[in-house]
Amino acid sequence: MMVTLDALNQMSGADFAAAVAETFEHAPWVAEAMSVRRPFATVTALHEAMMGSLRASPRERQLDFLRGHPELGRKVVLTQDSQREQASAGLDRLDQAYAARLAELNESYRTKFGFPFMICVRRHSRDSILRQFERRLGNDAASEFAAALQEVFYITRLRVAGKVAGEGMPLVNGRLSTHVLDTHAGRPAAGVAVELYELAGENAHCIQTAITNADGRTEQPLIGGRPLPIGRYELRFAVGNHFRSRGIDSGDPPFLDIVPLRFSIAEPEGHYHVPLLCTPWSYSTYRGS
Repeated sequence: MMVTLDALNQMSGADFAAAVAETFEHAPWVAEAMSVRRPFATVTALHEAMMGSLRASPRERQLDFLRGHPELGRKVVLTQDSQREQASAGLDRLDQAYAARLAELNESYRTKFGFPFMICVRRHSRDSILRQFERRLGNDAASEFAAALQEVFYITRLRVAGKVAGEGMPLVNGRLSTHVLDTHAGRPAAGVAVELYELAGENAHCIQTAITNADGRTEQPLIGGRPLPIGRYELRFAVGNHFRSRGIDSGDPPFLDIVPLRFSIAEPEGHYHVPLLCTPWSYSTYRGS
């Protein structure tokens, strides 16, 4: 349930701690320490103070905090926040090969570092989660401990933004949009079917479909209102049907039918605008704004 920052600032200490306790998993002491530091001017300031409390804690308490988190994809009892977060990346419905690889990485990581692998899964695709897991296993202990706390920052920033509304909200969401321009006609291309695929290895999973409007845009962002998962993607545009509807003969079958654009997302809180400029015989793209 959402609560306003103004209401938080005026609650009793116990009610304040209860309202935001679960933003830091199984660590109500983080919220309890914030009660005496009120009022907070912004939601961002609240989150930064909570992270500051964790970072200033003794090393053993930080380790206990990290050890209280679940391993990725493991069938254990999770908090509601962890359930939603792991489900957002599909970690609650893994195929056998992915699940086996994740279990192997979990075991190697815990053996080396002594706590579970921390990653803000809402900022990553499943492909990216595996790549990060494999890369970070090569870190030394100090580097990986710092990386784990940084991921806690991202996880808890999203949780705080999902529970508290008010001034100075932290930037947690990104936006992916597109725009189709018929440069042969010199106008936006309306009625073009657009499909968005997430790429994972050699596989492609359709995660969104849309039809362009009179302005050549989709009515809603292809991804919006959440972080853009780091990963590789492909947009597919059904331009052959568009040009056929204009009575343009570009061959049978047409020279261009489905136009694919492959691109990557590296900034979960960024705006990626991936337009298509096309004629019946050519196309181009760029990262717009």
